[in-house]
Amino acid sequence: MAGKKATLDGSTIVCREEDYGNAFNPQRFVVVKADQQPRHYSSKTTKFEIDLPDNPLAYTSTPDADPSAGVFAAGGINQDNVSMTGTETITTNARMLSWDPYNEESGLGEEDLVTITLPYIHSAREGVQRVGNLLQKYGTYESNALAFGDQDEVWYLETLGGHHWAAVRIPDDAYVIAPNRLNIDCFDFSSDDTLCSPDLKDFIDHHSMNPEKGKYNLRKIFGSYTDTDCHYNNPRAWYVQTRLSDSHQEPIDQDLPFINHADHLISISEINSLMSSHFQDTPFDPYTNKEAPFRSIALNRNLELHILQIRNNVPSDRAAIHWLAFGPNTFNVPVPFFANVTDTPAAYRDTESDFNVNQMYWLNHTITALGDRMYHQAMPLVEQMTQKVMAKTLAIQHQFDHDPSNGRDLQGKLTECNQQMATIAQTEAETLLGKLVGLTFKQERLQY
Repeated sequence: MAGKKATLDGSTIVCREEDYGNAFNPQRFVVVKADQQPRHYSSKTTKFEIDLPDNPLAYTSTPDADPSAGVFAAGGINQDNVSMTGTETITTNARMLSWDPYNEESGLGEEDLVTITLPYIHSAREGVQRVGNLLQKYGTYESNALAFGDQDEVWYLETLGGHHWAAVRIPDDAYVIAPNRLNIDCFDFSSDDTLCSPDLKDFIDHHSMNPEKGKYNLRKIFGSYTDTDCHYNNPRAWYVQTRLSDSHQEPIDQDLPFINHADHLISISEINSLMSSHFQDTPFDPYTNKEAPFRSIALNRNLELHILQIRNNVPSDRAAIHWLAFGPNTFNVPVPFFANVTDTPAAYRDTESDFNVNQMYWLNHTITALGDRMYHQAMPLVEQMTQKVMAKTLAIQHQFDHDPSNGRDLQGKLTECNQQMATIAQTEAETLLGKLVGLTFKQERLQY
């Protein structure tokens, strides 16, 4: 996450990579129109159900291709230029769960939150408030984090136990890198830039949960300090902070700062590079150290990367950009899709559960399967593809940024623009795949 004064062009940024287990779990990129949004929602994970308002906004999202286990919409941008990503799995501790246990029977969670929130919010702050009210009423069956953005603000929310929550507005000149643990540290209950459960401070005090005097560090009160954090979570935050800030922490440090300030303005291409990273130029890179002890940001379990950008230097009807890349991040490239559209490109929209190399999700996984085996030969080719795709698609974006159209005419043009960008990405990916096949062919053992 990054505030508008921390980014190169004054955009707010909400970004997340969606991971899964060692299975493909194909993803789609869709626009959910108002008449496609359900008026009654039932979860498939628990018995949670809810009646939804009658006035939903259209929104982009990346749901599972197979909906049998639930929607899992992951993230998107609605027609009022509000972005949301959710959810990131985080941690808690036994002390908190003893006082406020999960609602495992009828609580809400990752499957549900984007679908029942994003179509009904008109600002990032309103997104926090809606999720907070839902958590207080229904509870959750897991620990999660969510983020919201609009043209002015970026907010980050963490669930606390079964029914509590806290949220922080990211300062305009700051960024946050949040791995899979509870991340919020110092929390000011009196600030206009924080929101939380109405009883949270009293809850902490009543149950003697605060290990420090005179301040409230939510990570120390509600979070985890485990060996897993040292190897799975903290090193990822450390790596990003060393690249963006003058950080001299250690990768296993349990108290890396939550709010950070970069020593330069942050660009989309730099965010993509960080989200594609695997501890390059350190002793912890799995491609140079087979015994690397830390989980990297990019890995085979990446399903998709979305960078949700709300711009302030163009008219609002084209300000929202849903950057999207399918598959493991080291070998893909995000495309800057306009969010104010009526449909999405078929190669991204129509992902099937079974392999089909004509669909971007499966094409990118095929590239990864070959590229991972010959990383040092493949990376120059991947870098060339990334530069070509980003340059060509951004050039198209620049043209439509100043198009005089509006209303439905503009939506139609932006929909066509997205198709042009998808074609570029698919063509360049197919070219890269061909080059990787050629390299693999020359290394085959059956030669004479």
